Amino acid sequence: MNDYLAIILRSSAVYFFMVIALRLFGKKKLSQLNTADVILILLISNSVQNAMVGNDTSLLGGLAAASILFSINFTLKKLMYKFPKFSDFMQEKPAILIHDGNLDFKSVSKLNSTSDELKEAMREHGVEFFKDVKLAMLEIDGTISIISSNQNLNQTYHKRKRIHKSLS
Repeated sequence: MNDYLAIILRSSAVYFFMVIALRLFGKKKLSQLNTADVILILLISNSVQNAMVGNDTSLLGGLAAASILFSINFTLKKLMYKFPKFSDFMQEKPAILIHDGNLDFKSVSKLNSTSDELKEAMREHGVEFFKDVKLAMLEIDGTISIISSNQNLNQTYHKRKRIHKSLS
């Protein structure tokens, strides 16, 4: 078999394995990595490198692996944009953590989150008590957004990325 075809097939297999693994292990904190998460990512990247390129440590072998990873990622994002059901399958839905001051213990527990993590997010948004939270949601990117019931409180906003022209 052609060496580069083997790299493309192995790289594709590793990419899809990682997509499935991330889907199974959840989205919690993907956008806010802690030390253990960074270490895990570094170790995973090191462990799958040889699985993708095998014995080919040449520049072309590395570029072939990187090219197929970029291509698969681009294709999946296009498919997710074009087919909402596929997007729903690939991404989790936002989850309500607090509604009108009431903590949803079931959602928090299901997401393997702690009240300390929720309190940290509340403090980042200038809210001290659960009773002052109108709505707290774990977004699809792993961040926690908070809407305060206090009308006088200055809300903080996380600027969302604009959709790229090629996706429209």
